[in-house]
Amino acid sequence: MAPTAEKKGIVLARIPGTAIPQAHTIFGASAFILALIIGCYGHYYKIVKNGVAGYPEEWFPSVSATTGDWYPERNVCQILIALTSGPRLILCYLWYLLVVRNVPANGSKGFAKFLFTNDVIRTVACGGWVYVTSSDDHDIHDIAMGVYLVCTIPHIVMTLKSAPQNAKAQWYRKLFAYTFFGALVPMIYFFIQHNVHRIPGAYTYYAFFEWSLIISDLAFDAVCMIDFETFEFRVVDIGMNGKHEEGSAFSDLKTFGGKKESGHALVKPADAVSFAADVYLGFIFWSMLTSLPLMIWYFPLWHMGLSGYEAFLFCNISVVLLGFNFLRRGIERSKGLVHLLSLVGVLSFKIFNPAERLMAVAAGVSLSLLTWGATLFGQRHQTGRAERGALALALGLVLHNVVKQAWWANNPIWPIMNETNGGQNLIGLGLGVLATLQVTLRKEPNVDEPKVIESAKKGENWVMAAVGAGGYLFCLHSMFSDSSTISRWSLGGYPNTGPQPVPGGLMVIAAMAAGLTLSSKRRTVTSLAWWAIGTAGLAVLHFIEGNVGFAGGVIFTIYALSLFPAIFRALGSQPPGRTFLLAMLVYNILALAHVWVVAYAFVPGGEVMRERTDYVLIAMQSCILIGIVNANPAAWIAVTEARSRAAFSAARLQAKVSLVGLVLASIGICWNRLPKSAPQPYHPEHKLITAGIWTIHFAIDNDMWNSEMRMRDAIRDLELDVIGLLESDLQRMIMGNRDLTQFLSEDLNMYADYGPGPTKHTWGCTMLSKFPIKRSTHHLLPSPKGELACAIHATLDVYGKEVDVIVSHNGQEEDLLDRRLQTTELGRIMRESDNPFLFLGYVVTQPGQGQEIYELLMDGGHVHDIEVSDWDRWCQYLAFRGVKRTGYARISHGGITDTEIQVGKYQLLEDHPTSWDKTQSIEDFKKEETYAQISEHQVPEGMRYPSIFYGEGIRKHRFHVFDRPYYYV
Repeated sequence: MAPTAEKKGIVLARIPGTAIPQAHTIFGASAFILALIIGCYGHYYKIVKNGVAGYPEEWFPSVSATTGDWYPERNVCQILIALTSGPRLILCYLWYLLVVRNVPANGSKGFAKFLFTNDVIRTVACGGWVYVTSSDDHDIHDIAMGVYLVCTIPHIVMTLKSAPQNAKAQWYRKLFAYTFFGALVPMIYFFIQHNVHRIPGAYTYYAFFEWSLIISDLAFDAVCMIDFETFEFRVVDIGMNGKHEEGSAFSDLKTFGGKKESGHALVKPADAVSFAADVYLGFIFWSMLTSLPLMIWYFPLWHMGLSGYEAFLFCNISVVLLGFNFLRRGIERSKGLVHLLSLVGVLSFKIFNPAERLMAVAAGVSLSLLTWGATLFGQRHQTGRAERGALALALGLVLHNVVKQAWWANNPIWPIMNETNGGQNLIGLGLGVLATLQVTLRKEPNVDEPKVIESAKKGENWVMAAVGAGGYLFCLHSMFSDSSTISRWSLGGYPNTGPQPVPGGLMVIAAMAAGLTLSSKRRTVTSLAWWAIGTAGLAVLHFIEGNVGFAGGVIFTIYALSLFPAIFRALGSQPPGRTFLLAMLVYNILALAHVWVVAYAFVPGGEVMRERTDYVLIAMQSCILIGIVNANPAAWIAVTEARSRAAFSAARLQAKVSLVGLVLASIGICWNRLPKSAPQPYHPEHKLITAGIWTIHFAIDNDMWNSEMRMRDAIRDLELDVIGLLESDLQRMIMGNRDLTQFLSEDLNMYADYGPGPTKHTWGCTMLSKFPIKRSTHHLLPSPKGELACAIHATLDVYGKEVDVIVSHNGQEEDLLDRRLQTTELGRIMRESDNPFLFLGYVVTQPGQGQEIYELLMDGGHVHDIEVSDWDRWCQYLAFRGVKRTGYARISHGGITDTEIQVGKYQLLEDHPTSWDKTQSIEDFKKEETYAQISEHQVPEGMRYPSIFYGEGIRKHRFHVFDRPYYYV
């Protein structure tokens, strides 16, 4: 088996030695990863169940259960393991050749033969426990697994001893060896806890360590890619004259991971890991940046005006420190450390106090901006690295969108998330630490700074670069930090809603990927014609509802993302202190204007920006225009040395592969989020409609935590068939570009009408319904003075009959004229409808006759108040017509907001009159409804309110004011 001299012949192909361990790693990892994904999707509850317990005590599957118990994950794993076996056996032989070549430094031929034999037995044993599953023959499966583990010990030890003296490879190899052996002890411990002591949940922890063995095992063998960079396989036709070898048509095939003669480079594994670390740190940057305004918003929300905490928006002016050369160079040289320090913004979720949590996030944003600014400036003279840095930041933004899509428009590492509401902060933090370690440990070329900034020689303007970058950063943050923003901008009433977030979000993420792919066409994307196309798409999105508006948004998405490298490369080529400072000031001004268009009633001089999103968009596009004129490709593209072109191509290849992966991930997320069944009302046997109204303060609870899961639990426990949610439009920077409607509607299996979208300048109202929505109209109620009020008028298919519902949020107490006009309009809508009607709204008035606003609503709309004796109301009201009222309750907010939940129960009965005589006087109309109450035991169980809300209630939700529900004849 010793190597021999190669015979002369024509080289038909050259295969790099790294291709074998790469194939082994890819096939092997795919076998287990795909089996895990498919298994969790198709048989989750079955594969987490074991002989001791099942879900929820056991919630993560073992390797054996994942790969051996069910079709199709078992078969997918076995097919891929079959594909892995060939590269695995070749790898064993290659390592034998490597050891023999280095005799006597790394042992003897006998040592090499023993290691080769051991590795072949280990490979066959792997096939034994993969193809003979525990359900086929438990003993054979365990024996094969035991042989595999026993052979792994000499495999690891002897490989470490016989490996070539490559410091980098040995460092990784020792790391994975330590993690492999380190996992054995806790794995055995938890196996004993499960198998001997039969403790529920222990097998889940065992499974984690079992999976870590697989990862460490594969990673240990993958390190061979570093050692085999000096290997090359050749397919040689020895029957022909060897003098043609170099002239063969196939002889120009170069090694995978080496350089092509054209100067372009393919991606080395180490480069791919490095790029992935940078992309993840880009994701961290966008996560912290988007969480900052969201956390600032908490304070003026509770103060009902400026709070002083708005000043933290300007924490980003710390970038002026980049003007100090010694500090900038220090950050560039120690950027791994500074990235690590910036993770305080992610760690801040451990801080309970909202103000202190905000301060930690502001510190994280400042440090992250300094690091990325130093990186972009430090790489400006290295075309390939500069391109790589900009693309990593762009891919971090796309990853941010994909992750938010998986978490229903929330980011699981935001500081408003924690373990109780779906957060994955510790995992995000751990990955961030690993990414910063990778940045710290990797070697990067040192390039001396020229004394004269090159951009100045080319006639570039730092002011134009800063203005363009500031406007562009605002564009990305306000419109592309969530994949559902474009669909919410374009929505209309039913049926012309445009695409919903699923699959609309997928289309936006695909458009972002397309835009980044187009970004290599530098002259095109920085042309005035391309700017005009993008601006036209934005105008269509802003002014037209439905599918046409969404199509305009997709065009604008492609346009916007195509500018990413050009804008940020131009920014990085300028004097950093003043340029980055001006860019952040432009961004801050646009961000404030973006808030002012809807918050005008609570800020000084707000009338100037009232409902003027068009002004903000014009300013944004003007800034971007200035930026692309400055970023003309001839002014900043410097393709010089072959290595720069190679790095440029490598960055592009890495980006394209990453984009394909992210789009595929988005497809999988959308598939998983598709509804599994049609919504059904809770009590169709009684023809019951349980409807409620709740002002939910933008899904931020009283302690600044995301409250969607707690809201879901309350809505589910109250068995609400229809609910109006007020202050629900979260598609703005100050609300994190979130969308509570997605999570609530999908998790509760309800139809949803988002209501007037972000371009309508309201605080939002949403309707969720177990009944199909046949049609709906979104109203902007008259608001000449105060904040703009919104309403949804929807027609539902309720047990085969049409029932109309209004969800509305009127203006504040200070604006009587607005409230009078708004309530008059609501009364007109209700009065003109022939259908049974439910009113769920926020009116701001005291109840009872003699109260102008109250009478405009009830008498003007020809509807009945659900309980006229309830004098303790101020803003939320329930009213009805054409249905039989059976119950009324008020439930405390539970710390989620400052406003209670009001719930009414109604029946839609065949013998109950559902239409009304429009000529009837209001006095006669009122006489039709009595308010005679009955006790709860007289009410059928299915028509009662849940008893869990009595007394102390559940999760701080309880019946209050009357401390019980009312029931009616």
